[in-house]
Amino acid sequence: MSERATDGVSRRTFLAGAGAAGALTIAGCTQSTDGDGGDGDGGLSGTIDIAGSSTVFPLAVEMRSRFQAEHPDVSINIQSTGSGGGFQNHFCPGDTDFNNASRPIKQAEADRCAENGVEPVELTVATDALTVVVNNDADFVDCMTVDELATIWGGDSQPATWSEVNDDWPDEELNLYGPTDASGTFDYFHEAIVGEDNPMRRDYQATEQDQQIIQGVSNDEYAMGYLGFSYYSNNPDKVTALGVDGGEGCVEPSLETAKSGEYTPLSRPLFTYPAKSSLAEEHVAEFARFFVENSTNEEIVAEVVGYVPNDEARKDEMLDRLETAIEEASG
Repeated sequence: MSERATDGVSRRTFLAGAGAAGALTIAGCTQSTDGDGGDGDGGLSGTIDIAGSSTVFPLAVEMRSRFQAEHPDVSINIQSTGSGGGFQNHFCPGDTDFNNASRPIKQAEADRCAENGVEPVELTVATDALTVVVNNDADFVDCMTVDELATIWGGDSQPATWSEVNDDWPDEELNLYGPTDASGTFDYFHEAIVGEDNPMRRDYQATEQDQQIIQGVSNDEYAMGYLGFSYYSNNPDKVTALGVDGGEGCVEPSLETAKSGEYTPLSRPLFTYPAKSSLAEEHVAEFARFFVENSTNEEIVAEVVGYVPNDEARKDEMLDRLETAIEEASG
């Protein structure tokens, strides 16, 4: 099952539309958007296929829109499959040119890629503030400690009601929404909050569609979910973001606290991984350059999408890495 978005719509309109009828899909479905190149003589032509993270998806869509304005004969198809789903089912088998990810590639994934002759090139493109959200009427909570979050989401504890976590919270059923285990957001939250050596609970509404998390929490006073900051920042009237106390007091998620490092432990880097062999094709190499060069663009990354842009030093580091890979691929 897939959802297609039209080029040229604004980021906010695109995300809002994703929550409309037909966009709420069952867990495990993918979201995709095909960018067909129009008429033009931009000099570049060809097709680029991208899969992976739902968190990086809106940033990739915006980069595609800007790139195609300059190169309309390049067609860029983007699927939101989750970081792990993208690596496993699309990128490592050699079926896509890029995989977006909201956490670093795992060794098992790198090994699978190597078995198929696919060499991923890791490029950091932004920073996210992974955000915990509750219903707007949940006025009994505005901040949680990492231990409270770990109790709620841990597979060993699995409290059924809010009061089982904190006596000051209501004796009401705790209804949870979050990404599937194919998602990099799931992996990051698991490691940062519950702990890599501890199990995550599985009795929650799992989906790769972040708008389904927003809608589920907005319709249930006693619901909770977690997702990338961009999806929250484009829906601040529908759900409430919780502050997180990582041991030094409560800190609310924002671009500023993610950039400063105050929002621990839930600020995280975001990546795209081009396949080195694909970079031998000029249109793929140019899109990768465009993505990295614009990773410092405040208007695109922060204002339109809602993430923290790279600084100049990080951008230059990524460009050096990319240019080396392009040279090796083309040589």
